[in-house]
Amino acid sequence: MIVITDEICILESELSFEFVRSGGPGGQKVNKTSSAVVLKFDVKNSPSLPEEVRNRLEKICGKRVNREGILVIHARQYRSPVRNRESAVNRLIKLIRKASEIPVKRKQTKPSATSRRERLAEKKKRGLLKKSRNYKPSKEDYE
Repeated sequence: MIVITDEICILESELSFEFVRSGGPGGQKVNKTSSAVVLKFDVKNSPSLPEEVRNRLEKICGKRVNREGILVIHARQYRSPVRNRESAVNRLIKLIRKASEIPVKRKQTKPSATSRRERLAEKKKRGLLKKSRNYKPSKEDYE
């Protein structure tokens, strides 16, 4: 059992691991060992996740969740399959913890009178600066 928060725990049986060959440098060792890990977690049908967490998780993960509602995490950072497996599980835990946080709604506020005055003063100053750059020579300058 993987403990995510006080309320959310996921069974190990809900996770599916696939070990595949990893790319990148490493010579012949890379070509003959399957050290990269592909973790699959069924977000849509998981009994461990509350509905609101499930919806936020799907939104947070974006393209990592496929049409069937399965979250796919690739881990190929380390040379050891055990460390890659731990890395994938830790990333899943971070994603679920982030999804379990209830977002705080932003309260709309109006700009203060002082900030409006300062904004207009800055616009006026900027306009004068631009106007001062607009130098047009007269006929007398050419003589």
